[in-house]
Amino acid sequence: MFRIAPGLALFGLLAGRAAPARAEAVYATPQSVLASFFPKSERVTYRTLALDAREKARLAHRLGYTPARDSYTVFVAMTQGKVDGYAVIDDELGLHQPITFATRLTSRGIVDRVEIMVYREPRGDEVRDPRFRKQFEGKSAADPLRIDRDIDAVSGATVSSASLATGVRRAAILIEELGFEAPAPSTVAAAKTPAPTPAKTPARVANGAQFALQSASPTARP
Repeated sequence: MFRIAPGLALFGLLAGRAAPARAEAVYATPQSVLASFFPKSERVTYRTLALDAREKARLAHRLGYTPARDSYTVFVAMTQGKVDGYAVIDDELGLHQPITFATRLTSRGIVDRVEIMVYREPRGDEVRDPRFRKQFEGKSAADPLRIDRDIDAVSGATVSSASLATGVRRAAILIEELGFEAPAPSTVAAAKTPAPTPAKTPARVANGAQFALQSASPTARP
């Protein structure tokens, strides 16, 4: 039976900070969104990538702003040694509060799904509308991914629409810039991980999604 790391601890890993004390609306957890993203994958491992000064400068050049974080966690779905796709769970500031969202990308770095996980503003959650989120499908780091260029804002939720476009574009650029064409063997968990001790037994997750209960060192791009 595949297993997943405890939700609260994992959420802290993903967000790079403690879980928010107050949330307006929680629509998905890391476990549920990744199981939904990769229902047929044998396992989902993760890499926590520390950005050195050179990588951060390169990302800033592509993004048009300096990334807020010094590291990012990227999830890699695998089946029989092949990459099924990637996922990035991140925050982007809305009008006043951060929006937590998840982006799924294909093994070639094409966006094929965006989900809102936590929405904290009192208004503007119309960005959850499938018609808005569907606009990101098929986009890549080569696309503008900007409001009024290739993404139409939701009426009454312009700021949140622009925030999601900024965040999804960052996810696509991260995958392209950090070089995930093929995972290094050291970053992939063994097919059968040792059973955890009873004190650390994680909750189960359905549909075949599995987390490696370990992270790996950053992969340097040639």
